[in-house]
Amino acid sequence: MNSEIKILTNVFINSSENNFYPANLYFDDKIRKIVHINNFEYSWDDISSSEGRKKIINTIQNVDLPAESKIIDGKFNLAIPGGIDPHVHFDTPGFEFRDTFEHGSTAAAFGGVTSVIDMPCTSIPPVTSKINFLEKFNSVKNRSLIDFAFWGGVCRNDFENGEDIEKNIKELNDCGVASYKAYLISGMDTFKDLTFDQMKIAAELIRKTGKPLGVHAEDKSLIESRRSKYQAKDLNTWEYYCSTRDDEAEEKAVKNMAEISRITGSRIHIVHLSSAKGLNRIKEARKDGVNISAETCSHYLHFTQDDFKNDSIRNFLKTAPPVKLQVDKDALWKGISDGSLNFVTTDHAGCNPYVEKKNQNYWKVYGGIPGVEHRVPHLISEGFLTRNLSMEQAVKLLSTNAAEYFNLSSKGKIEESFDADFALINLWEKDIVKSENMHSKGKYTPLENMVLNCRVEKTILRGKVIMSLENDVDESIGYGKFIEIK
Repeated sequence: MNSEIKILTNVFINSSENNFYPANLYFDDKIRKIVHINNFEYSWDDISSSEGRKKIINTIQNVDLPAESKIIDGKFNLAIPGGIDPHVHFDTPGFEFRDTFEHGSTAAAFGGVTSVIDMPCTSIPPVTSKINFLEKFNSVKNRSLIDFAFWGGVCRNDFENGEDIEKNIKELNDCGVASYKAYLISGMDTFKDLTFDQMKIAAELIRKTGKPLGVHAEDKSLIESRRSKYQAKDLNTWEYYCSTRDDEAEEKAVKNMAEISRITGSRIHIVHLSSAKGLNRIKEARKDGVNISAETCSHYLHFTQDDFKNDSIRNFLKTAPPVKLQVDKDALWKGISDGSLNFVTTDHAGCNPYVEKKNQNYWKVYGGIPGVEHRVPHLISEGFLTRNLSMEQAVKLLSTNAAEYFNLSSKGKIEESFDADFALINLWEKDIVKSENMHSKGKYTPLENMVLNCRVEKTILRGKVIMSLENDVDESIGYGKFIEIK
């Protein structure tokens, strides 16, 4: 516990659905007290316009504050729990020509994100054993602005090399990984995909830890047979890439993972779900009592394959799986609204766009978007301010649900004794996405020139300001600490 008590004054806090109350937050590294400034709650309709907001602010009396406390004026913006992005690739160590923990964590802070869970596959060595975990930990421990946890991983390389998979999984659990990652199809020589039988073995072993197994779910046999056919005919445009990795490939893989979950009793989590068919399989499996969950990403909620027709963003939009059709986009929005999808992530994966995104052969274009800086304002802008997503749902999708699912026990809520992690959101100002203003190493985005209907003003992590548009920051790179998950 820090000795200095700080006060974030004059903020609106979401109480339920689209209701808000004005408050002052007292904190050191933890939230110590939440004081309602008055006894009223307001609906979004009451404060959505600048005029309505000013009218309510004018009725609020000034409150006497302790003279010895540091005051941070919230200026009657919205305070939400610091965002948690449980699916990022910050590429340290080994792939730092694409991104680094310094760049990725800074981008996260500018996007209102205070914690991430970094993937095991885009590290050299990959995080598949205790030795590899320690190498990554020692590479990262002083290089993050925000708090971070790690995924462990299971790959075919270890099966082929005769590794003791059970020992590795147990030791990674003891090291405090949040979850385990595996692929049904992978393009990485250092982190190969698992067969159905290998995935089943991994799931049975991971079940003993109580932690989830996150899976890249696209069917390898379908994809490889189609890709071979197209490439043999020199068909190398985006249409063939998308046709190869369609909703059928995702649906079949999700069905297989549901079966593995049913057989083993393990917690299976489908990462970056992209299709209506895949989501329907998740729903059907849950109705049958299967312990399976899923996430989607910002790009699947924003783009469809019609956007590949735009030459200026086509290569920037390439991901695996690719974005799908309008029916899929609509289904995913419904899924985050009705609770079928647990949270919204980014699969943040940047690169040097002038090298790896310039290829005219779409099979060879690097697949990945550096999205961690835009996820929070995008979901609030497009979900809460544009669609019918409530602010309560938005907060859960951006922070609370991930904290609960991955057992980040002190994160994800604005409640007493929780970490003093806040993102201060101005819901009354717009922002325009410009790649030149990004903080990830690869400065590109398919959201270029998009108008966001809100703006992240300030980010606070464990009581310290780590990002402020006013530049009144307390901490820099190295402040972020490892979150050990037990």
